[in-house]
Amino acid sequence: MMQSVSSRSAPSTDKGDRVYAIGDVHGRYDLLRALLDKIGAHSESAPPAQSMHVILLGDLVDRGPDSLKVLNFVRGVQQRTSNLVVLAGNHEETMVRALAGEPGLLQAWLRIGGRETLRSFGFEAPESPLDYPAFLEHVRQSLPPGLLDWVRGLPLTAESGDYFFCHAGVRPGVSLRKQSRNDLLWIREEFLANEKPYGMVIVHGHSIADDVELRSNRIGLDTGAYRTGVLTALCLDGTSREIISVSGDARAERPAN
Repeated sequence: MMQSVSSRSAPSTDKGDRVYAIGDVHGRYDLLRALLDKIGAHSESAPPAQSMHVILLGDLVDRGPDSLKVLNFVRGVQQRTSNLVVLAGNHEETMVRALAGEPGLLQAWLRIGGRETLRSFGFEAPESPLDYPAFLEHVRQSLPPGLLDWVRGLPLTAESGDYFFCHAGVRPGVSLRKQSRNDLLWIREEFLANEKPYGMVIVHGHSIADDVELRSNRIGLDTGAYRTGVLTALCLDGTSREIISVSGDARAERPAN
């Protein structure tokens, strides 16, 4: 059941806009496909909306087993429809910079899940840094044409009504229009600890929690798909909210409180 919020002061999407925001996928192609199927069925069973958008909150890659499948699938869907919005995460940022050969970034990327992404590309990282330049060139040449340019161009934010979507969060005390790229992709403690309003409700991923974090000023949707096997979406439709998730059996669903 979908729970409606009747108060006029309750946050709302743009009039007539239904939004499904999805937390960090991290290479779990199986869960993403299952969740998108469930979202499709959910939207078909709901009253017609004037517009409908699915927003991926970044971190499509790393840690899980199928990063390349996720990237190819999502890019293909986005080429066919404008209803899918894909935001950049800090793992996409690190991957692109590492594959471009930025000094020190390959080792940093490997430490945060890049090794699994490279395996999905069909590669194992070399042991010696002396081999990195040739290795990275080989990886770049092997990837589907335009894929890295597409990842590099992913936007950082999206909005609908009273909701502001980004990967990691925002810096307290700074206007939403003046947030830095670094904070939108990487911020954690300062954002999570802040209880003051931002002017809009921030819907984000990046910081894993045991369950969806529903706060007055933010909603966290990273339920650790690569580790827990649970991938979560939040349906926002006017002032109503509903949590939709998939796990091993792809059947978990409940109203938001």
